[in-house]
Amino acid sequence: MSRPSSEIPPWRLLLRLRTRQWVLLALLDQHRNLGRAAAAMNVSQPAATKLLQQLEETFAVPLFTRIARGMTPTPYGEALVRHARWVLTDFGAVCEEVEALRSGLSGSLRVGSVPGAVPELLAPTLVAYQQKHERVAVSVVVDTSDVMLRLLARGEVDLMLGRLTEDHSAEAFDCVPLLGEPQVVVVRKTHPLLRRRSVSLRELVEWPWLLQPPGSPQRGRFEAALHEAGIQERLRITETASPIAMTALLEHSDMCAVMPASQAAHYARLGLLRTLPVKLPIRVPPIYLITRSAHSLSPAAAAFVALLRPAS
Repeated sequence: MSRPSSEIPPWRLLLRLRTRQWVLLALLDQHRNLGRAAAAMNVSQPAATKLLQQLEETFAVPLFTRIARGMTPTPYGEALVRHARWVLTDFGAVCEEVEALRSGLSGSLRVGSVPGAVPELLAPTLVAYQQKHERVAVSVVVDTSDVMLRLLARGEVDLMLGRLTEDHSAEAFDCVPLLGEPQVVVVRKTHPLLRRRSVSLRELVEWPWLLQPPGSPQRGRFEAALHEAGIQERLRITETASPIAMTALLEHSDMCAVMPASQAAHYARLGLLRTLPVKLPIRVPPIYLITRSAHSLSPAAAAFVALLRPAS
């Protein structure tokens, strides 16, 4: 039996590891089958078995358990698999950075954003960015902050525009405030409530609501505001984080929804929605530019950030 890994300095452990072992860990997690993982690596199954055995000997713990139809990671295996994914993701970013430096700014930019950041921050910055950097392939994911933070932590987006949530450690991320604005209630442009000069929060309880899923900062603060106002009635709620679904449902119903003032103004300019005359006692933290603390940005992402910060 090897010495316990806790007795060996980390740098000595690292010297024992091979690049193929990190790749095997990631593929085993993906396929949960040693034969398929070996085939994906273009090595024989005995060779893959040996690589896995050497890993387990290095750390002196079992990494995978055999089950009827394949393999499943142990808690030790899950920890190593998580780091293997980070290694491969970071190496991909290094390759993109080297290529960008060699041939001019290119590669890819993956941006995550909450819906409220799209009209005032993401859209104008992205248009300016693509005019300057036509060779960069850009992808955008729009969802709630809790979903975006999970993607960012896994390296599946380069940066995000959103907010930290309670179940994510602030130490793992770098945050720069960009946009703070009030939240408003919106409805379709022919909603009956628009005939009134003013509307109270209690009157809104009678109407159906369209809200972000639980876990989003906006949803939590809206429910807290109702509680503080002494409103205990159960709302009729439809949940969605999709701006398209939200807009379509509002257009075809008497639902009410909460959104940032800038987003509401965007839909008002398009003639789709209008803001109700009600003061909403919700204080939502500003939208932040959020990146991973321990990871440097690729040239493509750094160029986007350089354009984004002046917009604040």
